[in-house]
Amino acid sequence: MKKILLPTSIVGSLPKPAWLAPPEKLWSPWKLEGDQLLEGKQDALRISLQEQQLADLDIICDGEQTRQHFVTTFIEHLSGVDFENRKTVKIRNRYDASVPVVVGEIARQRPVFVEDAKFLRKQTNKPIKWALPGPLTMVDTLYDDHYKSREKLAWEFAKALNEEARELQDAGVDIIQFDEPAFNVFFDEVNDWGMAALERAIEGLHCQTAVHICYGYGIQANTDWKKTLGSEWRQYEEIFPKIQKSKIDVVSLECHNSNVPLDLMELVRGKKVMVGAIDVATNTIETPEEVANTLRKALEFVDAENLYPSTNCGMAPLSRNVARGKLSALSAGAEIIRKELGI
Repeated sequence: MKKILLPTSIVGSLPKPAWLAPPEKLWSPWKLEGDQLLEGKQDALRISLQEQQLADLDIICDGEQTRQHFVTTFIEHLSGVDFENRKTVKIRNRYDASVPVVVGEIARQRPVFVEDAKFLRKQTNKPIKWALPGPLTMVDTLYDDHYKSREKLAWEFAKALNEEARELQDAGVDIIQFDEPAFNVFFDEVNDWGMAALERAIEGLHCQTAVHICYGYGIQANTDWKKTLGSEWRQYEEIFPKIQKSKIDVVSLECHNSNVPLDLMELVRGKKVMVGAIDVATNTIETPEEVANTLRKALEFVDAENLYPSTNCGMAPLSRNVARGKLSALSAGAEIIRKELGI
């Protein structure tokens, strides 16, 4: 991957076009079927690419245009999971959700996102990043009626994820990102086996790997949870030491408009850091100077060559106009810092 200083990117999702799925919603159902759905997803990928290019982002993502949900779309393609007879669980110890049930041995039967990645790779010469759910977050997004062990289930998911990641790498993906919001909740599991399961998922990869650990989409359940966290959000302090010792290349964290003490980034000094400089829990579009200010603060703890300006989380629940504005602000803010650094 070509070396770019302060390379900008989004974490994951962008809003879908209204003709593909109802806008500004998570778990939004498709409006198309069959061949029309496939064509619609590819058209949405093209639009997502264009909007990132118009905003002058340096690393291109798929915007999660071909999936309904960042976790369950991957699980849908695995054997051993029943999506018909669902159960209600509390996700991230935060909110109830109707989820699929593990009823048998987990196995990846076929590629999930590989053809989508090949399609996106043909559309751009820029580096591309692809997001997959992390093993612990997958475990926390369903009901296990088979393994009866979160750890055992995580290892099975890690194996399936590794198979997918290797094929995404072969399809030309430059960075594979694993989304692990559950890392900010289940600290003991992260340290006992969660980090090891994630390393199993990246086994044998030579592309860059990233772990995204945020405080969630800007939905009410997450907003309410954040209000209980006090004046300092120190969750990263519990897990960064383990990540620092891992083979993961990039750590993605939430910074802008959060109460995360930025000096916690010292705990992953030497790693590349995707610094969230865009708040996805508000419709207010940041100014370039606000973005730049977040990046300036981060540069106290992250070397410039390791700083990746990004968003706090995905932007699926936002309107497309707001998302466009935030993308442009991210790029403009990064450019201010490049000029200050004489890059």
